[in-house]
Amino acid sequence: MTSIPATLLWCLSAGTAAAVVMTFLLARARQGSQALRRRLDTAEARTSAAERGHAELAAQLRATEDELRHLAEARLPDLATSLAHPHVAVRGLRDPRFTGTDVDRSLTSAMDQLAQAVAKERTRIDEAAQATMRGATTTIQALLYRLQTLLQEMQHRYDDQAVAQDLLQADFLNEQALRRVQTTGVVCGAWPGLTRDDSHLADLVVGAMSRLRGYERIQVSNLLRDPVGVVARAVEPVAIALTELLANALHHSHHELPVAVTLQQGNRGASVIVDDYGIGMHADEIAYATRLLSGEEQVLLTELGDPPRSGFAAVGQLVRQYGFTVHVESSPYGGVRAVVYIPGDPLLTLLDETAQPMSAMAPLPPQMMHAHSTPLGVPQGMSSAMSQSTSQAAPLPEPVAGAGAGAEHAPARTPEPEPAYTRESETAYAPEPGPAHAPDSAPDSAPDDGLPRRRRRRPAVEPERPLPRTEPVAERSPQESATRWAALQSGTLSGRAEAEYRIPRPEGNDQG
Repeated sequence: MTSIPATLLWCLSAGTAAAVVMTFLLARARQGSQALRRRLDTAEARTSAAERGHAELAAQLRATEDELRHLAEARLPDLATSLAHPHVAVRGLRDPRFTGTDVDRSLTSAMDQLAQAVAKERTRIDEAAQATMRGATTTIQALLYRLQTLLQEMQHRYDDQAVAQDLLQADFLNEQALRRVQTTGVVCGAWPGLTRDDSHLADLVVGAMSRLRGYERIQVSNLLRDPVGVVARAVEPVAIALTELLANALHHSHHELPVAVTLQQGNRGASVIVDDYGIGMHADEIAYATRLLSGEEQVLLTELGDPPRSGFAAVGQLVRQYGFTVHVESSPYGGVRAVVYIPGDPLLTLLDETAQPMSAMAPLPPQMMHAHSTPLGVPQGMSSAMSQSTSQAAPLPEPVAGAGAGAEHAPARTPEPEPAYTRESETAYAPEPGPAHAPDSAPDSAPDDGLPRRRRRRPAVEPERPLPRTEPVAERSPQESATRWAALQSGTLSGRAEAEYRIPRPEGNDQG
């Protein structure tokens, strides 16, 4: 009986142990299953992350490709255009998410390198073009000066009125060509091409007028207190600058409107103020003109338009090289005001009026006008030459050359018929140093045709005859004045001797 409980107890013990083992195994299996599930979840998460990363990478690659395409199709063309036209804006990134990233920095660096390369190439090509133009204009300028000298010698040689008139017209057209060639050469870095003596500032203004068609519209007021002169090295540069500013004023104002020129003297220098009554300039045009006239930036021929408008650019080159300044602004008369300021140190000097008088064509300052009445027939501020040359000029019909070369804005208008034109030698800018020459005779009265008249100066080698005037000069008819003007064409003492004393000489052989 005792063996049955023992067997039962053993069975129970064995069953309990088996249950414990099974429970343990089940628990281990459950733990393994959970671990496996966790690993599977992690793998799935990683797979999802990889898929998302792949999708994001693909999207970023497509955005980068689009940005590169935008760079090639839009930004680089904008950049190339803006290098020639600064007002053109260059578009930015297409996708703002790239702002400040490595892609943005790389693209910006590429654009900067391209801009530098294009600018260097443009400068190199422009310098080559300027060198070619400089050489060509220098040669042409020398030939035109020789032609000018030949024409002036022919004006001395021939007394025929028709021949003299044709020669003067040819001389004027040669002067127009010379001015255009000279301006182009200055823009390209060439030397102005002439050496002068110290010259009165008023003479420079009148000389600048003599280079322009429509000079009779220019009204000059000389308010200088002293006989202010420009030193020799700056005479021609200042004359070129004044010519271009006056050309601009004449070109962009109606042919019946005047151009007012005022000479002012300050404590540290002198100024020439040019006011026109024309169409004026917009703010951006004034800003562009100011940039050119400052002389602070390198001028490229490609920036001057087609055809090139070289007037202000040439003035800017001279401003940078010689030290005077030019300022433009809106005129109180509705047009444009240009102010040429010439500093007293080192560009101005005081001249001895006894040894080096002003041209008879130059406007007198107020203090001299009280002491000397204005000569009859010589409209103040409306002459076309600077005296010291002994040659005289016959009336010139309407020139065929266009007006206002070097003008900076608006197309040229159709030339209008203008009164006759007179001019003298190009070298008349600077009076020859030496003793003063008294006038040989009082000026003729103005004929009905309104031609300016000026007094002839006799060389100092022969004493002057006193010619007192007790009666007013009688008015002459246009035919008589034209005859007398043609007789003065020889411009020499022998010519006058023949007219007064009838000394026979071979016709057309006046060598002066």
